[in-house]
Formats: sequence, structure tokens, C-alpha cells
Amino acid sequence: MKINKAIILAAGRGSRIWPLTNDVPKAMLEINQTTLIANGIQSMKKYIDSIFITVGYKGPILAKHVIEHNVDVIFNTEGKDNAWWIYNTLLCHLNEPIFVLTCDNVTKINFRDMIEDYFSKGSPSCMLIPVKPVDGLNGDYIFHSDNIVKKLSRYNKADIYCSGIQILNPYIINKTTKKHNNFYDVWGELISMDQLFVSDVMPKKWFTVDTLDHYKKLTSMNEK
Repeated sequence: MKINKAIILAAGRGSRIWPLTNDVPKAMLEINQTTLIANGIQSMKKYIDSIFITVGYKGPILAKHVIEHNVDVIFNTEGKDNAWWIYNTLLCHLNEPIFVLTCDNVTKINFRDMIEDYFSKGSPSCMLIPVKPVDGLNGDYIFHSDNIVKKLSRYNKADIYCSGIQILNPYIINKTTKKHNNFYDVWGELISMDQLFVSDVMPKKWFTVDTLDHYKKLTSMNEK
């Protein structure tokens, strides 16, 4: 079994990384002589057939950049929240799993293991990919029983939290939930139905760029 599609969410303003995002979107910040989003695109090219991107803030600049990296479809979600695309683009008809990633994740994903884990769990509506908490990085802690998520919390600590990576089926989510604009509401409704799962597989490497300090730390790590 295979997952053929992935979407990278890159519409945000990146206000906490200002002034670096004054002229370019966060997705285009430089890393390893490329950009955050180009690094993500290239890392998944040999595993994923079709890559979609959401753009918003400075959308034309970002759209031109990702087109140069041969993405398949660009969705303009300017002014919309992060889950709006599930219900309001052509992907709402997609009755197959899709990887969902964020442009600010710098990660090494073991795609094959995650795909196998997703199908072994019965192809749930949505499966979160967890990571171990990282000092200095905030996250939503995951509480679960037999891989079924019971609670997400930013304040009560658990041994894993959300990585920003997930696998979901847009068609099934459309059929089983109300229309939501953000993932917190999507996840909350799925939790109420015992339909939000968490994977047993974690990325081999993971870091996220949420603030200016995170970006400085990332560039410092890459210089070593």
C-alpha cells in the first residue's frame, strides 16, 4: 500500500519571526543553501508522487518559488485558517490518505514505516505523527489509549506531542465532521468520536521553526 499525495501548509505570516518575514514568507527562509519549503519538497520527492502547497501571505512570491521546485497544485488560502482547505478545495473529494506537513518543520521522515503504520491501524480518518518533547519548543501534548487520542493539551505534559505532521483522509473527514477552519476543532470533533489516532512511528529527525530564536538555533545547528 502507498500514500501518493502530500500537502505542505505554508500560508501563515510568520509574525513571530519578524523582521525576517517582512520581505519573504516564513517558508522561504534560508536553510542549508536552500529554503525551508524547498528542503521539505526535496526530502519527500522520492516517496510522494504529488505535492500540494497552500499559500497566503506573500502568496505570489511563494507560488513562484514552489513552482520552480515542481509542485503539482497550489491552493490560495490567504485569510483562512489551517484546516480550511480540507472542506473548501477540490481535495474535499479526495477519498485516500494524504500526508499533511507544515513548512516550518525540518524533519527526516521514515515515510514507509508511517504508511505501514497508518494502514495497520485501519486507515483512520486522521492519524497524528508524534515526537518526543524538545526543550525550547512548544507543542500540544498527546494523551491516548491504545493509539486512540483522548486529549490534546498545551499545558498538561505527556511523553509525546504533536509534530505538525499527520495523515488524513479529506473525504472521510468531510463526511463525518462539521466544517471547521482550524485543526484544533477538527481534532476535537474526531476525539469525541474516537476517530483521532496517534502513530507509533516518529520522525528520525525533527525540529520546527516557530520563533526567531528557533530559526537562529536551527541555522547554528546546521553550521556545526
